[in-house]
Amino acid sequence: MPRIFAISDIHGCSKTFEKLLLHELQIRKSDKIYCIGDYIDRGPDSKGVIDFIISLRASGYNIYTLRGNHEQMMMDSEKSEEDFAHWYTNGGNTTLLSFGIDLYSEIPAIYKSFFSNTKLCIQTGQYIFVHAGLNFYNNDIFEDKEAMLWIRTFNSYQNALGTKKLIHGHTPASLEVIVKQQGNCINIDGGCVFAQNSSLGKLVALNLSNNKFHSIHNCE
Repeated sequence: MPRIFAISDIHGCSKTFEKLLLHELQIRKSDKIYCIGDYIDRGPDSKGVIDFIISLRASGYNIYTLRGNHEQMMMDSEKSEEDFAHWYTNGGNTTLLSFGIDLYSEIPAIYKSFFSNTKLCIQTGQYIFVHAGLNFYNNDIFEDKEAMLWIRTFNSYQNALGTKKLIHGHTPASLEVIVKQQGNCINIDGGCVFAQNSSLGKLVALNLSNNKFHSIHNCE
């Protein structure tokens, strides 16, 4: 039976990401893997993270990629000097260094295509995958695209989801908090890139086939 994994907030930690998928999860081509945003910024090897995903897809693995606020900041960085500064000071400097470029406009077409094809939201029969969360104050919870990238505070019990579960990241939490979550909104951001924080520094995967959390410590 195919397994379903969700992973969030890799933030340029390519070695940790590879170790999680290849050694901890031992992924198979029958698996479905949902990466729910923030592949880039802050960590040392944003390019390596994207290259690994592209190579897995080319090898026949089912990798579904959603967009995080950091990808959106990068894509918006060409709009104005203020937008560029906003991205650069929020970790964009490490991404530019990783790609060996000075501006997002200089990034090769294969990567621009990767980023532009990321989804803000993916729904399946049982799950809703989104980077940050949903605006549950709206009658239409899928209307607020900004919330999908940026929202942080909402109740983990949401009647609007019906029988589905919302799987999201964006807001770093300790592994202890993550594994004890209740409700139908599940945060899987273990703050991998913040390895200097003793309660964070974990890259987390949730196996939705058995509701088991897997994690490894940042090994960059």
